[in-house]
Order: sequence, then C-alpha cells, then structure tokens
Amino acid sequence: MVSGELKLIIDELNTQGKMVFHEATTEEKITTFEKKNNVVLPSKYKEWLLLSDGGEFFLPAGIQLYGIEHKPVINVNDKSRPNDDYIVIGALASGDPIICAKDIEEIAIYNQESGRIEDDEIYDDFIAFLKHLHDLLGIGG
Repeated sequence: MVSGELKLIIDELNTQGKMVFHEATTEEKITTFEKKNNVVLPSKYKEWLLLSDGGEFFLPAGIQLYGIEHKPVINVNDKSRPNDDYIVIGALASGDPIICAKDIEEIAIYNQESGRIEDDEIYDDFIAFLKHLHDLLGIGG
C-alpha cells in the first residue's frame, strides 16, 4: 500500500519541474524480482515502485530512478556500487549512483570520484531521500 505521505511528496515534486514517472508495478512483481535476485528492497522504495516503476526527476539535469520492469531496470550486479553489499537503484546526472544497502532501509549517494559515501548523503529511508532532493541537486524549493 502506498502511504499518503509519499503521494504528497510526489504531488509536490510534480510542481517543481519536469518529471517523468513510469507506470506502477505490482507487489507480486516486486516479490518475484526480490526472490529471483535474492535481495530485499527497502520498503519505502517498494512503495515508490507501486506509484512509479522508475522515472526521472528535475529534467534535464536531475536524477534517474530505476525500476524492476521499465528501463533502466535495477541490475543487482551493477559495477558502479561500492561493493556487493549495495544495490544501485538510480543515478544522479553526474553519474554517481543512488544506492541502498541490501536488506535495510537506508538510501545513499556513492561518490565514485572519492570512492566513498558522504555522511550528509545518507538518508534513513527513501522518503527522507525524496524530501532532500532539492538540497541534493542544489534546486530552490
């Protein structure tokens, strides 16, 4: 089930710039993806997938989120992640991946150039990440 809080955030984001949201996926398809790939996606990210199976924010120079059906699809073996403990679920326009640690709620940005995750780019969950997009991208909001 999709929370009212997530719907409000998406409505607000839609007023902030050009967004492209893909068609939603289903709980059954998420479960199948997780079993096939031996992962558990963060619960708040799964909520997002039930609203939009990936998409793009703040076009043209924003972020891209991956889905489980619509391209680009999450690749659990993506080589841009820091190590095998993480899953890449999106990317900034800079190319830095948006990651989640396997089996926990945290979302983070992996700075490929410095080879680390900055403390101020770790979010408790996907909703906290969405709430900080303006700051992350340097967009007034």
